[in-house]
Amino acid sequence: MLSTNGFTVVATVADADSFLDAVDEHRPDVTVVDVRLPPTFRDEGIRAAIEARRRHPDLPVLVFSQYVEREYATQLLAGAPRGIGYLLKDRVSRIDEFIESLRRVAGGGTAFDPEVIAQLLTRASDDPVSMLTPREREVLALMAEGRDNTEIAGRLFITANAVHKHINAIFGKLGLAPTDGGHRRVLAVLTYLAVPARRRLG
Repeated sequence: MLSTNGFTVVATVADADSFLDAVDEHRPDVTVVDVRLPPTFRDEGIRAAIEARRRHPDLPVLVFSQYVEREYATQLLAGAPRGIGYLLKDRVSRIDEFIESLRRVAGGGTAFDPEVIAQLLTRASDDPVSMLTPREREVLALMAEGRDNTEIAGRLFITANAVHKHINAIFGKLGLAPTDGGHRRVLAVLTYLAVPARRRLG
């Protein structure tokens, strides 16, 4: 499937140690790893993904799972907030959806299943995200999926200019000043995912 869609598969492995060895050897443009790998089929895969990102911070990783491993998903996000994906197997219904997500992660974007995002949300009542309008939350949720402004406009059937205005409103309500530069979009997404920004950009 990958080969016929323009990818070159440099290695396939069956366990976490082999995954790490293959990453060190090939330095691939993108990796795909199952959360559960031998020998216990519990969390070896995602722990290997976290270790691979520790060794190679810019390594794009797309994680596949039957379930949301909340603690480890948060740890995976704790590195550089680029080139990360977390998809639930049962919700990837079409090959083209998977390929599109993989290309996005390989390009430094993000691809998160909506259910993963939902389970990562741990809001306090005074969380600034609670001040967003429903439309602003929709925009921010699509940002968290790695969508650009044009894609967001298409998904919500609004203009690109309207998306731009919503994003500026989101930045203001989340207290993200223009001095944060290009990091504001990342910081907004991380706030939405309830992952402390100091663990991302520090």
